[in-house]
Amino acid sequence: MKTSSKRCVGASVARVDAFEKLTGAARYVDDLTRPGLLHAVTLRSSVAHARLKGLIFDPAFPWHECVIVQAQDIPGKNGVPFLQDDQPFLAQDFIRHPQEPVALIAHPDRAAAYEALKHVSIDCEALPPVFDARDSKTCFKEIRLEKGDCARAFSESAFVVEGDYSLPHQEHAYIETQGALAYWEDDALCVTGSLQCPYYVLKALKAAIALPEHSLRVIQAATGGGFGGKEDYPNIIFGHAALLAYKAKRPVKLVYDRLEDMAATTKRHPAFIRLKTGLDREGRLLAQEAELLLDGGAYSTLSPVVLSRAVVHATGPYHCPNVRVRGRAAATNTPPNGAFRGFGAPQALFAVELHWEAIARKTGLDAVELRRKNALRPGSSTTTGQELKESVGALAVLDAALKKSRYARTRAQFTRHNGNPKSKTLKGVGLSLTHHGAGFTGGGELHLDSRAAVSLSADGTIRVLAGSTEIGQGSKTALTQICAQALGVPFHWICVENPDTSKVPDSGPTVASRTTMVVGGLVRQAALELKERLADFPGALASLKSLKAAARTLCIDGGPLRLEARYAPPEGFVWNETTYRGDAYAAYGFAATIVELEIDKATAETRVLKLTTAHEFGRAVNPLLAEGQIAGGALQGLGYALLEHAVFAKGSMLNGQLTNYMIPAATDAPPMEIVIVDSPTPHGPFGAKGLGELPMNGPAPAVAAAVHHATGRIFRALPIRPEDILPHLSNP
Repeated sequence: MKTSSKRCVGASVARVDAFEKLTGAARYVDDLTRPGLLHAVTLRSSVAHARLKGLIFDPAFPWHECVIVQAQDIPGKNGVPFLQDDQPFLAQDFIRHPQEPVALIAHPDRAAAYEALKHVSIDCEALPPVFDARDSKTCFKEIRLEKGDCARAFSESAFVVEGDYSLPHQEHAYIETQGALAYWEDDALCVTGSLQCPYYVLKALKAAIALPEHSLRVIQAATGGGFGGKEDYPNIIFGHAALLAYKAKRPVKLVYDRLEDMAATTKRHPAFIRLKTGLDREGRLLAQEAELLLDGGAYSTLSPVVLSRAVVHATGPYHCPNVRVRGRAAATNTPPNGAFRGFGAPQALFAVELHWEAIARKTGLDAVELRRKNALRPGSSTTTGQELKESVGALAVLDAALKKSRYARTRAQFTRHNGNPKSKTLKGVGLSLTHHGAGFTGGGELHLDSRAAVSLSADGTIRVLAGSTEIGQGSKTALTQICAQALGVPFHWICVENPDTSKVPDSGPTVASRTTMVVGGLVRQAALELKERLADFPGALASLKSLKAAARTLCIDGGPLRLEARYAPPEGFVWNETTYRGDAYAAYGFAATIVELEIDKATAETRVLKLTTAHEFGRAVNPLLAEGQIAGGALQGLGYALLEHAVFAKGSMLNGQLTNYMIPAATDAPPMEIVIVDSPTPHGPFGAKGLGELPMNGPAPAVAAAVHHATGRIFRALPIRPEDILPHLSNP
């Protein structure tokens, strides 16, 4: 599609990867093969906590046909490099959760590889397990945050409201399961597959294989969804495939089926949250106190940084002069939990937003007006003491959603409906107001030291070079638009290099709603530098013919001209990692979500009738893609609220199939009205902030508020299922 350079950013251009995905030309890891390929499987523990004594191999099985890797075969360090490096690639001495990988087996025939698992057993001595984070004695991370004087403020409050809230595991349910293919090429060990963060995997391979970086290569294959589930876990599965390929000197493919994927991989952290809120007689916040406990599972993985975002978001998008937050992430003998869209904010904001329902009940004040009175606005101070100066859309999205949904009229209609004893259903409408910080918390972006580049080849090809991955969210398209807009050229002149650590710089992970704002900002900067270099060639950007002529002169040695940009924090950005005070994020996005639903009085079946949401995320680079992100995140949030129930026993997930772990289907998607509120930020390219995670935060508390309106009862735990509601309904 040809697009005028003047309107490239802000235009709903077609996705650059649409054709290959619609036609089936896209190659996912399970489509890939290599000569001499071995198929790999994982031997896993079935006990939650044990001392590992060894493996017992059936002597009747032809083990000479297999390649086997155990902990002692790892040439490098048996520790996945993350924040605490406490998770082994393969269990050694101790088993700390069911599904812990103990050994790897590869065979030329996939069925034979699975058969081999039946002929080896694990010899171990059981140890006492811990399955509830509230019983845990092991803390991965504790964060304390204070502002003002909470004790004094609570003593002066006209109203003090307390409440406990509980959030469950949530399965990512990405379309494509985890998978990796490892092979040798030109004396380099290459690994390709489904991932979000190629340079994370590269670091893991350097640790496990003990080869220099130039002898390792990580390449992203077409990836069928991630939602955070392919941020940290690919370090393990890519490491496993690489270890087998290193030992065998042959290509190895390791792809999980859905049962193994759901049983063994990371989930959203379960959370237990206690809130205490003090207000004056008019409903203005005087004090907020929050205690958060996250279940990290057996190993730390990303729990400390998930906790940090949960803590920063634990008081919601509201100004409060006195705040005290304590957050902990604890260990249990369950599979580790990790990154998931929202990264701790959905858990915290569910509690905050549902708590307004309890506050409204106790004070007699209107929940909408309570939010309006306390919402962040320019000049407000956040929980961390950050002063917000511009692009603060909390009130704008609140007003837009209320207007679009006709909230007041709908609420009155539903109240009358519920008062009719002949009605076979109860109806409710609920609201949430949420926010989300774009990019890594505090000094995280500075620590990442991200880079991105734009190159010009001698044939006139302009390439975007970034480690950011396309996982369905449209990042390739957005980065193309940003580059084209910065150069002032048509959209179709730009191509984005596939993430390959031998070709692209480390742009940081594809997480934290950072790709458009942070990496897009670097792409814009690099493109502007290229534009400056082309200024010596009048008309070079006016036509492809002129560009090619300039490129031939600039690329003297035949190699591409490459302009690279490096991240620098906004001017005046200050963060104290010890006190958790200062500028937590360069910018925040805001969303208001309104859910209308009905509950069958006889069965308590709950059906969402409509969802209305207004989102402010700076400026939309591609409005149609943005609407898709919002709709997808909203539906995922509705599943979290009403359907998704992970059943665990003895540390293992019992319903690890999509037939009995229910996620929303197309038929469950209600009509959605989406409003995009424009409020450009100076900290993002052409005013853009991050969007990917923001839509996940609002639906669950809005559902719970709607159920409260319908039933008169506040359900403080998710999911809210018919069997939870039914005992509290009167007989029809």
